[in-house]
Order: sequence, then structure tokens, then C-alpha cells
Amino acid sequence: MSERSRFEPGRPVVLRGGTVLPMDDLRTVLTGTDVLVVGDRIAAVGPGLPVPEGTAEIDATDGIVMPGMIDTHRHMWQTAMRGYGADWTLTQYFVWYYLEHGKLFRPEDVHAGNMLAAIEAIDAGVTTVVDWSHGLQTVDHADAAVDALRSVPGRFVLAYGNIQQAPAEWTAAPEFRDFVRRRITGDDMLGFQIAFDVTGDPAFPEKPAFEVARELGVPVTTHAGVWGATGDDGIRLMYDHGFMTPETVYVHAASLSADSYHRIAATGGSVSVSTESEQSAGQGYPPTWAIRAHGIPVSLSMDTSVWWSGDLFSAMRTTLGADRSREHLEAHGKGETVTHCRLRADQVVDWATRGGARAIGRDGDLGTLEAGRKADVVLVKNEHSPVSFPLLNPYGHIAFQAQRGDVHTVLVNGRVVKHEHRLLGIDLAAARREVEQTVEHLRTTMGEEAWRQGMNPDVPETTILDNPYTYTDYHSDSTHACRESV
Repeated sequence: MSERSRFEPGRPVVLRGGTVLPMDDLRTVLTGTDVLVVGDRIAAVGPGLPVPEGTAEIDATDGIVMPGMIDTHRHMWQTAMRGYGADWTLTQYFVWYYLEHGKLFRPEDVHAGNMLAAIEAIDAGVTTVVDWSHGLQTVDHADAAVDALRSVPGRFVLAYGNIQQAPAEWTAAPEFRDFVRRRITGDDMLGFQIAFDVTGDPAFPEKPAFEVARELGVPVTTHAGVWGATGDDGIRLMYDHGFMTPETVYVHAASLSADSYHRIAATGGSVSVSTESEQSAGQGYPPTWAIRAHGIPVSLSMDTSVWWSGDLFSAMRTTLGADRSREHLEAHGKGETVTHCRLRADQVVDWATRGGARAIGRDGDLGTLEAGRKADVVLVKNEHSPVSFPLLNPYGHIAFQAQRGDVHTVLVNGRVVKHEHRLLGIDLAAARREVEQTVEHLRTTMGEEAWRQGMNPDVPETTILDNPYTYTDYHSDSTHACRESV
């Protein structure tokens, strides 16, 4: 029997005898435990569960069963350029995508990137992704983005954005409203956010976009606390105009003052931390140390594959490393020694699961393993790897030892989409062909010299890029003041 026929739609599935991380408040670890899935829900969690006749059984012995991971900020349309910007700074990223070559992306290129990113996500046990889709220059691009997401058996949230126009302009366009009416239907598998940034311009040109989001009743996700681009001024404008809500997601939040963290905490918003990005690109030091001090909810994200990995194992690992490194460095500067880790492995696993669910307003049915919850389930098990044993500390194992190659089985909405390390029902060859066409289009249009230079770019000395958005001339006083003081 083929794997696809074994896991035919509607057939119950039970994962037997695994070490289960239900992700409850007690950080419970259940050994020798089964997880039964019936339809799109978890029917039961416990040892030796009785199951309906005809249930497909998966041996989870020596493996870890956990909720599907949730990435709250991924620029999926850029995945066709995987690794291209490995040596970029954030400024070079802005120049390439915002000011120069990002305009070359056709709808079919957005489709190619989204499809590849969606496949990559479920392969790595990331069952829900917020597609921070700021390359939607036209509604045709947006339709292509959704078409790609619909073609892959994952769960997604489209965060609609357009870096080539002012937020007030594209959110007011009739075709944008028509798109929302046509494509955002309340489907359980496709959520919706509006994605744009707040430059801090005192004229607050982004205000009309916030009003559209409020009218539509959808959350705003925004890159906040990005050095030189978005900072405390933008947070104050949002706060003073009443646009900071519990549903607002602040991406990075890495170069903000305590005043901004207080405002985020007071209004109930959450922060999506992209540690690999913040460490390398320059948004600011990964801020989990400050966020935790202010009691702000945290989720994790990987940002973009044009630079970094597309899995949350890397996100968990680098987040622990960055937070602990800062704590040690700060202590050493005072002549002190850190004797106990404040940030623990179980906390980052929580951020990768429950934290993501909270951020997207799905903490009622995603992010934990318990009866009645949606069946987004991941089995981490690799019988062919010496790193799979001994399994002593399951949370530490997930955070520091496991990687995407150890993802054995993935269920999304009760459907088995990966088993025994192989994707099911995915045409990877078709995705490859689409991506190759996008790469060829970009190389041909740019020219070979520009294409090669893009991987090792020099930013012109005359370019001062505090703010990559062209709809306002505002520049951050804080970063200019720092520059002038040097």
C-alpha cells in the first residue's frame, strides 16, 4: 500500500508510544503516549489509546511528538532567491528589493517563491506561516501569492503588503478591497493581516492604512524597532492615535526604548523575533531579553530565505544563544558571573508553538496537543541518526539537537503531509521548474554583471538609507544623531 493511500483523507491516524510535548503551562512531558487524530482534530492524548477500526498507525517510539510550529513573519515571495543575499547588510537588502530589483518580480515569480517556501515550511515541521508578503505590487501578484499557498497543504496567513507604494495608497485602491472580498473568505486554512511599516514621520502618512485595517477588522503586522528605518517615533504615533491593539504584531522590535516596550506591553501586542536576521542584518540586538523583562508575548520567525534558514529549529537555537550571550556579556562587564540560565529551552519551544498561535489569534485551537484542538502535529524522529539518542531532555533536544532532517511525520489539519521523512502529495519537480524560471528571468533582466554584483554589493557612498520607503522623506533623528556624534 502506498503512503498516500494509507493516509487517505478521513482516515483516523494514531501516533503510538512517543514522548509527547503537549505544550501546557506545566511544560508536561508524557512518555510512552499516543496521539489520536480523527478528522481535523486531536481526538485523544494518552497511553494505549483505543482507536477506531481502520486507523492508520504511526510508530512514534523513540520520537518526540509536538504541536506544529508557527512562523509569524516570513517573506515567502523571496524564497526563489535562496541564499543570494548571504553576505548582505540590511541596507543592501533595502537597496536590492525596495529601490532597485524588487520591482522586477512578476506575479509568477511571487507564485514560485511562495510555493517553494510553503513546501519548505511543512518539510521542516512548520505547519503555519505568516506570509509577510510585501512584494504585492498589483492584485495579480496577490492572487498569485494566494494561489501558491492554496496549492500546498499547509496553514497560512497572508499579510498583504506593497513596498513599492505608500500604505495609504494601496490600501485605498478599489482592487485591494475587491481582492479581500474575493479571496479572504474566513477559510480556516488562510488567515489575513495587513502588513506595512511606520516610518515615524510626524505627518503620520500611514494613518489611513490603519483605518482601513480597523474598518476591515484585521490585524496589522509591522516591522518595528528596525535600526534607522522604524523606531520609537512610529510606536508613539500608533499609540497616540489608538492603533496599538492586542492583535498587533511588532516584528523585530530590536532597537526600541523602554518607553516603546511599555506601550506594547500596555496595549497587549506581541513581538515576532527573527534572531538570525537581527544578529546578521542589523535591525538591533535580538530583543528577547528586553521583551521578557516587560512581559510581552513572544513568537519566532525566520524572516527570509534570501539570507537564512527556513526552519524554526535554527530560530530556537539562535534565540537561546543570543539571549544567553548577552546576559553573560552584561554580567562580565560588571565583574559578575551568571550561574543560572534565565531563558530555558522549554520557553523557546513554547514561543515556536503556543507563542505563534497567540500572535495570530489562534491560541484557542493551535499550538498545543490536547483533545479538541486542530490536528497540526509533528513527529521528530530519526532512526538513522546518532543524534536521535539518548533522549533525556525533550525540550533541550528540540531546541539544540534536532533539525529539519529529523522531521519524520507532519500532519496539518489532520492530513498527513509528510511521513518517514518524505513529503506526500507534493510536486517538488514542478516547484523547481517555477523557481528556475524566476531565477532565469531575474538574471536575464538584470544582466549577468548586475546579478553577480548583487551577491556582493557595494552601497554607493552617497546612499544614506535610514528609511527605504519613498513615500516620505522622513529620517530617524535618533540614528542621525548617533552618526553625527561619531
